[in-house]
Amino acid sequence: MIGGGKPVLRVRNLNVTFRQDGAETHAVRGVSFEVGKGETVALVGESGSGKSVTALSTVSLLGDSAHSTGSIRYGDTEMIGAPESELRRVRGNDISFIFQEPMTSLNPLHTLEKQLAESLALHQGLRGQKARDRIIALLTQVGINDPETRLGAYPHQLSGGQRQRVMIAMALANGPDLLIADEPTTALDVTIQAQILDLLDELKRKERLSMLFITHDLGIVRKIADRVCVMKDGEIVEHGPTAEIFGNPQHDYTRMLLGAEDTGLPEPVPEDAEEIVRTEDLRIWFPIQRGLLKRTVGHVKAVNAASLSVRRGETMGIVGESGSGKTTLALAIMRLIPSEGPIVFMGSNIQGLRGRDMRSVRSAMQIVFQDPYGSLSPRMTVEQIIAEGLTIHGTRDGRDKRTMVAEIMAEVGLDPATMHRYPHEFSGGQRQRIAIARAMILRPLLVVLDEPTSALDMTVQVQIVKLLRDLQQKYGLAYIFISHDLKVVRGLSHRVMVMKQGDVVEQGEAEQVFSNPRSEYTRMLLAAALTHKTND
Repeated sequence: MIGGGKPVLRVRNLNVTFRQDGAETHAVRGVSFEVGKGETVALVGESGSGKSVTALSTVSLLGDSAHSTGSIRYGDTEMIGAPESELRRVRGNDISFIFQEPMTSLNPLHTLEKQLAESLALHQGLRGQKARDRIIALLTQVGINDPETRLGAYPHQLSGGQRQRVMIAMALANGPDLLIADEPTTALDVTIQAQILDLLDELKRKERLSMLFITHDLGIVRKIADRVCVMKDGEIVEHGPTAEIFGNPQHDYTRMLLGAEDTGLPEPVPEDAEEIVRTEDLRIWFPIQRGLLKRTVGHVKAVNAASLSVRRGETMGIVGESGSGKTTLALAIMRLIPSEGPIVFMGSNIQGLRGRDMRSVRSAMQIVFQDPYGSLSPRMTVEQIIAEGLTIHGTRDGRDKRTMVAEIMAEVGLDPATMHRYPHEFSGGQRQRIAIARAMILRPLLVVLDEPTSALDMTVQVQIVKLLRDLQQKYGLAYIFISHDLKVVRGLSHRVMVMKQGDVVEQGEAEQVFSNPRSEYTRMLLAAALTHKTND
């Protein structure tokens, strides 16, 4: 522990069991660790390892189906079995949480001022101008520019980074001793991630905050944690100082996690590979219309003059911050949104195609989205989801659809015997394999991959990247791969396009862009990504 003395949080032999429908699930087994004053301890592991359950146990937020034994002491207070009045005093006051997705944690119906004021009134009795002054000070502290003008804003009117800063302000509102951050940067761009991590590090130093940091991103752990606890199947399998864990891991599972950071490189593309898709100065402007007659008074310039070419067996990686135009460009190439400029697919300009003519091209162009759970219908079985494209476009040679579903499931690493199940019965990595199977069953020529690994654990990311590479090699697929994770982009892409506010600021061979970037913006992106690999 930093500075010695009594720990802020001490967990001893924590066991958590969930009881439902007569069955018991042991989520946490014999977990013990401490968090000292001013110290950051990281809980690391894959989904289902027990990280979040352990964190939520600290203030008894697991619900009625959970049964906890052991000891969790905040200072001199025993939290397991504590009366509800004591837990309410500690929650949000002495121990505060920052969650992964601020959009679901913030109330969409209330302004920022109302949401922050609620906590101040509840815990400190602050109201009126005193509460307003405190809110402005908090928003300033977390780096929100012109906070006075933001008080009346709603969460949807802020960027992802700004929403996460508001969540941090709410967590800091009552001067907590311990901040529990549960995957607070997973959904953010690499530059915003770096800013949030720097902010947390600065607050930790200034306020002498203690932090329990939950993540599956080992690069973040390197930067922010003093000590690491590696969790697997509800148990801590290894713990120690960060430098020691990374420099000399003792457990096989820890070594596997560290090895998962290396995604390898794609196979080279043959020089004579045919061109699958090409754009020339593609422009995507959305009109701004006002007045009764809906006159166009301006344009939102989402993409300006984007030119690219992708060959058979080649991956074009598109990187940039949120709002840079990455996904908009890909959707335009697939003719899902209007654009101006040639889109040449297999030698023909498809820009003007309509109806049946365009439908005949659709089966050769598929997309895999970021959130596999959100893109899969919860009311359809896996068989129905994967076969949906066959129902629309028909099967080749009159083959049986169920047989084709079984074949593609086996090819993407899923058990065909599970095709009768529903999406909620699968893990995140398995759901992404289902989404990939749905796209691949039609044997497309071009696949758009829109952040397909960002919601997945490191080890699962590596598995999905390997699967995508194998499918590309086997079928000569052309990929457009959109991501803010430069490590994964490097592992999958042959060429890279860098976008900023609708403009293509750099484009070239992946190795050249990563090793010798020409654009200052690209250098900034790479520098932000580098903060994940080095420790202060």
